[in-house]
Amino acid sequence: MTVATRLHCFRLPVLALLASVLASGEGRGQTPPAALLPPAQSIQQPPPPVMGPPMLLAPAPRNNNAVKGMPAQAPQPLNLGPPPLPRALPPLRAGEVALLLGARFRANMPITGGLHWRIYANQPDPNGVHRLVREDKSPAPALALPAGGYIVHVAFGLASAVRVVQLRDEPVHEVFDIPAGGLRLEGRVGNARIPVSQITFEVYRGSQFDPGEKRPVISNVMTGDVVLLNEGTYFIVSKYGDGNAIVRSDIRVEAGKLTDVTVTHRAAAIMLKLVARKGGEAMADTEWAVVSPGGDVITETKGAFPRVILAEGEYRVIARKDNKIYPPQDIKVVAGVDGEVEVLAR
Repeated sequence: MTVATRLHCFRLPVLALLASVLASGEGRGQTPPAALLPPAQSIQQPPPPVMGPPMLLAPAPRNNNAVKGMPAQAPQPLNLGPPPLPRALPPLRAGEVALLLGARFRANMPITGGLHWRIYANQPDPNGVHRLVREDKSPAPALALPAGGYIVHVAFGLASAVRVVQLRDEPVHEVFDIPAGGLRLEGRVGNARIPVSQITFEVYRGSQFDPGEKRPVISNVMTGDVVLLNEGTYFIVSKYGDGNAIVRSDIRVEAGKLTDVTVTHRAAAIMLKLVARKGGEAMADTEWAVVSPGGDVITETKGAFPRVILAEGEYRVIARKDNKIYPPQDIKVVAGVDGEVEVLAR
């Protein structure tokens, strides 16, 4: 029997016991969602757009005095490296035309790194697929291509732009506007930084208060990763551990800027032990449930001394071993105060 199956079997007797106790008064292809893409500018049958993963930028200092969900400091310029060198036209063969490409956040704000260019044939093949002609990851490519029509797609993290380009006789210089910025996240409890392995982030478009069902723009963002996003409002869902320590925060991403956000969790880590006497050795193969005062199961686990992370508040801890369920124990979790709970096996 798997752990998941055992815990599911544990849930029903736990809830039954809680009901009786309460009644008695004892107690993560690469095609992004269409909403992420700019208008295709009347392109017919454009190729599937592609976006990149979170990227790491040059380290920058953090101001760790942030309050929950607010930037740790004023957004700073994205550090993408030095500007590209002046470009010369590429060597051309008969029938080829020069295509010079660049991208910018806004006027006079060139993007100097982190770009991924893809050049597709303008006309699809018999299967309706636009053939990939060329790829380039330099900030300002200078390409030699046969005269004709092309679809140019550029990705900057999760932001992108696409345009139809016609090459005839003279060199063509195209600059793409990508109003995007960077977002870097970390979590803390009090002044202590939450270890990378214990916290995850999801980023959603818009505000958490907007109506309707939402899907994350990106999931499983790790502490320190820089996510490149279109300029705009987003909200973050931060989960600390596997319990109920979840924080939602609205943030704003500015074009050409790196926004550092520190999410503060009011939670603590609690170790659970089933012992024959106080201070005794923890018993192996104990199944655990942590429930709210109203009987909702917050988390379930198994082991001699599992560690659970809980949001600040009051809970009941219930232990089960060898088909015996022990009386629930009330606990109070204080933010930032890790602790240990012993349940006496008697």
